[in-house]
Amino acid sequence: MDFDLTEEQSILKASIDRLLTDKYGFEDRKRHMAAPEGWSAQMWASYAEMGLMALPFAEADGGLGGTPVETMIVMESLGRALALEPYFPTVVLGGSFLRFGGNDDQRAEYIPAVADGSLKLAFAQVERNSRYDLHHVETTAARDGEGYLLNGQKSVVLHGDSADKFFVTARTAGGPRDEGGIGVFLVDARANGVSVRGYPTQDGARAAEVTFDNVKVGANGVFGDPENGLPLVRRVVDAGIAALAAESVGVMAAMHALTVDYLKVRKQFGVAIGQFQVLQHKAVDMFVAIEQARSIALYATMMADSEDEDERGRAMHAAKAEIGRGGRLCGENAIQLHGGVGMTMEYAVGHYFKRMTMIDTTFGDGDHHLYLLSTGGGLFAAA
Repeated sequence: MDFDLTEEQSILKASIDRLLTDKYGFEDRKRHMAAPEGWSAQMWASYAEMGLMALPFAEADGGLGGTPVETMIVMESLGRALALEPYFPTVVLGGSFLRFGGNDDQRAEYIPAVADGSLKLAFAQVERNSRYDLHHVETTAARDGEGYLLNGQKSVVLHGDSADKFFVTARTAGGPRDEGGIGVFLVDARANGVSVRGYPTQDGARAAEVTFDNVKVGANGVFGDPENGLPLVRRVVDAGIAALAAESVGVMAAMHALTVDYLKVRKQFGVAIGQFQVLQHKAVDMFVAIEQARSIALYATMMADSEDEDERGRAMHAAKAEIGRGGRLCGENAIQLHGGVGMTMEYAVGHYFKRMTMIDTTFGDGDHHLYLLSTGGGLFAAA
C-alpha cells in the first residue's frame, strides 16, 4: 500500500506546519490560553482562510472534497503545536454530523457557515452516569408538535462555552441504557432554556457543563432518525477517534523532539546526559512508540469512512488502545528524562503530556477499548 502523500496533501501539510511554526510558539499558546475564550480568534480566521474548515465537506456542499487523510494531516499538525482552537469539535465532530446525518437543506444551511469559520459547533454527549457508553442517555426529547422539548444535562462538552450550536444526544423512547430510542438534535446555544458553564480543562483547553430546560427544537433540528440515532453517533465518534489518533502522533512527536534536544544540552558529570546509554534507550523506546502510533493512526484514518460498522469499530478500538499505551510511555519517559523542569508550567513538555492524557480519556481510555477489542464484542457493546 502506498502511504506517500499526494502533491496536494504535501502542500497542505507544508502550509499548515509553516503557519503554526511561525504563529503558534509555546509563548503564543500561553497567551491564547489566557484570553477570555481560551483560544485565538486570529488563528481561527487563518484556518478558515487556508480552507481547513472546508476540507472534509463535499464540493457540492461548499467544501473542498477532502478525505480523512487531509483531516489526519491537519490534526497531526495541530497536535504538534498544541493548538487550542475548537477545530476538533466544530469541523471533525460537528462536520461529521452534517456530512453523515444532515439532509440536503441542513447541509446547505450549515456547511458554508462552518467552512468560513462563522459557525462553531460542539458535541454534547457525556452525562454524569454514562462513563464511556454512548448508549447511556438520560437527557430526554419529548414530542412537541412537529418538534421536540429537550431536558437534561451534559458534561465535559468540549469548547461548549464557545459553541454557537450543540449537537445533543437525547432519548425519545426507552430506558437510560437502551440502544434504541436515541435521537440527535441541533440546538442553538442561545435558545431559551439553555445554560452553559465553561471552565478550563487540565490540558489548557476549554469545556462546559450544559443544561437543557424545556428547550424547543424544531423539525429542522433533528438529524437522522430520532428513534435510531445511535449508529450515526457511533460513526461520528469513530471519525473523532481517528482524528484524535492523528493528533496524538503530533503530540508524541513533539514530546520526543523536546526530550532529545534536552538530552543534548543538559550536562551531568561534565558531559551531556544524552551520552548515557540507558537514557538513549528510553529515547529509542519513545521513538518506537511514536512509529507504532503513526501506523495505527494511518489504519484508523483508512477505516474512518468505512460503511462496515463492526470492522470500523475494531479499528478504532485498536487505535485507542495503542495510542493510550504509547502516549503514556512517551509522556512518562519525557517527564522522567527532563527531571524537575518537566513538571513546571513554564516548560512545554508537561503540557504535551497533559494533552495526551486528555486524548486518552476522550471517547474511552485505552484500557476500555482494549477490553472491547479483546472480547470481540460490537462497538461499545459492553455494559
